[in-house]
Amino acid sequence: MIGIFGKLRSKHDRAVLLLVFWLLLALIGPLCSSYNPGAISSQPVFSGPSTAHLLGTDYLGRDTLSRLLDGIRHTVLLCFASTLLSCSIGTFMGIAAVTSKSWVEVLAGRVADGFLAIPSLLFALLVIAVFGTSTVALIMTMGVIYMSGAYRTSRALSQSVAQRDFVTMARARGEQMTYIIVQEILPNIAGPMMADIGLRFIYSVLLLSNLSFLGIGVQPPSVDLGSMVRENMLGVVYGSPAMIVPVIVIAVLTVGINVTLDSHGRKD
Repeated sequence: MIGIFGKLRSKHDRAVLLLVFWLLLALIGPLCSSYNPGAISSQPVFSGPSTAHLLGTDYLGRDTLSRLLDGIRHTVLLCFASTLLSCSIGTFMGIAAVTSKSWVEVLAGRVADGFLAIPSLLFALLVIAVFGTSTVALIMTMGVIYMSGAYRTSRALSQSVAQRDFVTMARARGEQMTYIIVQEILPNIAGPMMADIGLRFIYSVLLLSNLSFLGIGVQPPSVDLGSMVRENMLGVVYGSPAMIVPVIVIAVLTVGINVTLDSHGRKD
């Protein structure tokens, strides 16, 4: 791995490799596990690393590595889906606010301000209390929460681009608004929006981990990184990897993804 990173000299190449690594780990990591994430082994609880269990066992004697791979899958895929939803809606609203009539901008701004006025964790608790803790509910909740931030970023970028000469010339040529949006505005805001996607993804990971730590996120028998920390809190007394490793993975995941997309945005 060190040799591969040495050959990838540019920050962008290293960032892309890191992003691909997390996505592949989320998709195929659980398939490479030797144990069922929910299977209880014959080893004692909170046992240390061994040849049979590379990261030891958790509070029920389950293989920590298998649980970790399954937790990474749920965390990455759920947060990726919610981030894609929030940024897609927010970007569309931001462009529409700039290119449409004034009442559209006023309406979109009021909706965004309304969601921003509610603390994200409190809003998530209210929605989950009404609709439950299903996967769809979690994705929709996180998507709606972070839609407002994406809208503000998209609107500011689109407003700047819409005032440039090449957009004015396109309008003077009689180009349709669809052409101006797709060919002129979107390509020029894509780079900065990629950096914003990194922030939304980090916020989603932290919110999902908080919800799972409180017991209202991903529900058993499924697991994510936040629920692994909650389940194995007693393991910190024994220095168990079942408690420590998920915390480290959350930190590495959030920082790594942010650096990935931020460096891509600066290059673009």
